[in-house]
This record gives sequence, C-alpha cells and structure tokens, in this order.
Amino acid sequence: MDAAAPRPATLLDVRSRTRASGEGTHAALASPIRRRLLALLRDSDTPCNVHDLGRVVALHPSTVRYHLETLRGAGLVVRQAGPQRGTGRPRTAYSASGRGSAGPAYEQLAGRLAANLADTPQKRATRAERVGAQWADDVVPATTGPGATLAGAVAQVSELFDRLGFEPQVHIVGADRQIALSACPFRAVAREHPEVVCSVHLGLLQGSMQRFGSPAASLLLPFVEPELCLVHLSPAPSTVRARSHPDRASWELR
Repeated sequence: MDAAAPRPATLLDVRSRTRASGEGTHAALASPIRRRLLALLRDSDTPCNVHDLGRVVALHPSTVRYHLETLRGAGLVVRQAGPQRGTGRPRTAYSASGRGSAGPAYEQLAGRLAANLADTPQKRATRAERVGAQWADDVVPATTGPGATLAGAVAQVSELFDRLGFEPQVHIVGADRQIALSACPFRAVAREHPEVVCSVHLGLLQGSMQRFGSPAASLLLPFVEPELCLVHLSPAPSTVRARSHPDRASWELR
C-alpha cells in the first residue's frame, strides 16, 4: 500500500501541540469566554456542569464543554462526576484546579522582570527584540525548501500566533495582508511595558519571517485599539524600525 499523503494540520492538532509544548496556559486564558468560565468555577462552592454554565454565559452546552476541555487540557480545571439528580447517569461537572490561581502574582513578576531588563526603554526594547528572535528559533522549524510566498508567510504567521493564543484573523488590504491579534496572552504586562512585551513580539515576528525564508516586509502595530494589535505583511522588501511614543510603542516601515 502506498504511503498516504501527509494530512494537513487541523486546529485541534495545533492546540494539542500547544498544550504538549507548555504553551497551553497562555492560549487557554487568551479567550475572554474561557476566562469568564474559569472565574465562574473559582467563585462556585460546588462543581458546575455545562448546562448550568451555558445558561449563565448564554452558550450552547457543547460550546461550553469545548472551552472547559481546553481549560482542562491546560490544567486549569478538573472534570468529575456531578451530584446525582434522580435516576440515570450523573452529569459531568467541572471545578477550578489550584493551578493558575496566582495569575496576578505572575503578572507582577513579569512586570518586574520587564522593568529590570535594562536601564532605559530603548535598551529594554533592543534586548526584548533579540529575545523574541531567539523565541522564533524555538517555535518555528527552519526552512529547508524554497522561501515562503506572501500567502505562505501569512498562513504560517497566522498559525504561529494562533498556537500562542492570540486568536489571529487575516484581512486583505490591497496588495498587503493584515493579521488582527485580539487576544494577547500578555496584554496586562504589555500595557505596562510595551517596549518589552511588544518588542518581544516584533522580534518573534521578524525571526519567524527569516525562518520561513520569506522576503515579505513585516510590520507590527501594538494597541491600535485597547484590545487589538495588528501585523502587516507586504510583498515589498523593507526594514522595520522601532519608535517609542509616550503612550505606547509602535513600529513603522522605513
């Protein structure tokens, strides 16, 4: 029998790899609905089933179950048999695990580390960008074939940021492509130290493009809206330079 052609990776495959690689916590908490479900479970004195939670968040039980299983895969909730109600099999119930309850402490620690990365914002941005490029070496396989086209680069960048929990959405803008990132897992720290967190993401983007072998120009615009950052990919080769603003960092093509 001939070997079957490789099956294209599905979103479930990507999320499985994400959980296995230790990135699942950030990805799981990047979704507002999952954060709300986790908060409901932490506030509840008893385990909750998908039907009860679905009524609270106005979602179908199957959708609630999908989000809860994502949280469970990240180790943030546990699944158990619910209380017996009449005859028949008891409904499965979920409760929050102890893991992840130190979210504010994690953000405080990350903020301290960001603030002390270097003495000045510009030095912090430079070092953070280098860290992001090194991160790309860890999460993006090196290209062995022809370099990615613009369309290929868009697909690969979108898949990468989806794996990391940014919930990317691709839009066509003339000859360019725009990737909207609406769920940054590091948003709280990024607001306090954009010169560090956003520079890490810029380095990740640029390092990934190099590893994809794509000549497309890359541009990262953080916080174009309070909950939105944008990646621009253009077919015209160019360079990217960081420029600081009083309220946030931004990057423009030069």
